[in-house]
Amino acid sequence: MRTFKNYNAKTSLIGLFIIVLSTFLSLQSCKNDKKETEQDPIVEEQENVIEIITEEMDFQMPDTISSGWNTFRYKNLSPQTHFFLIDKYPEGKTSDDAENLVAPVFDSAMQLIMEGKTEEGFAEFSKLPEWFGEVVFVGGSGLLSPNQTGETTLNVKPGKYIIECYVKMSNGVFHTSMGMTKDIVVTDADSGNKPLTSDIDISISSTDGIVFNDSISPGEHIFSVLYKDQITHENFVGHDINLVKLDENANLKELENWMNWADPKGLIEPAPNGVTFIGGVNDMPEGNIGYFSANLEPGNYALISEVPNASSKNMLKTFEVVK
Repeated sequence: MRTFKNYNAKTSLIGLFIIVLSTFLSLQSCKNDKKETEQDPIVEEQENVIEIITEEMDFQMPDTISSGWNTFRYKNLSPQTHFFLIDKYPEGKTSDDAENLVAPVFDSAMQLIMEGKTEEGFAEFSKLPEWFGEVVFVGGSGLLSPNQTGETTLNVKPGKYIIECYVKMSNGVFHTSMGMTKDIVVTDADSGNKPLTSDIDISISSTDGIVFNDSISPGEHIFSVLYKDQITHENFVGHDINLVKLDENANLKELENWMNWADPKGLIEPAPNGVTFIGGVNDMPEGNIGYFSANLEPGNYALISEVPNASSKNMLKTFEVVK
């Protein structure tokens, strides 16, 4: 009887130990699962962001990236305004062709336009290589003022691409001619990333212009940009989205004129007073969608496209962020 009783006691203790241990392991597992779930987005963000740095006329970034959805964090550490645009050139063409065959034509044309010889300047574009008409712009960042950082998320297909910036120096020479190009390879390996979840949706088209809900609160936001269509405007480029912080000295007409590179004073250093460019999504084909993020403080802002006469095309929209 005593032996049986001890046995039961021992069995009960073992059973109790097993129950406690099982409960502990189960709780620990749940805790770990929760911890992993909470940390995954942070880890994913760190692994999936492609950093681009500009210090002079350069793009410091990897030569090879994965295909699919990629977030590009562009840090403009230079004293000039910049953007990056991803170009799909015809097979076999590289940044050397962009710098040696394309950029000189634009520089020559721009010089004539700045001299007041507009007709002769635009006639220069007939000297562009025939294959230039096959170049496709597949997205990039909006304009970024000096010491600004922007994040743009794009879906890029495998292939060879050229990254460029064609803002102009004070003498009218394009940054492309200053060596601001880079060849990159997008591999077949998918990044595994998914499209972002936006809280502000923008659409842009040649018919409706820029459309969005302009009731925006302060803080971090993720903007989606849907290209409902895409056309070639009078300055040979398509429409895009640029986010601008406006201070009390900002002149909207001056900003609008500056956004047209074909204007003698357009897209040229220095940028207009009173404006700070804080990112966006560059020129993309019809049907594509891109994302950009921004931390908005209370104040006045604008969304503007790099096209001639943006306001008449409903491609200059102002809004206020209120506390």
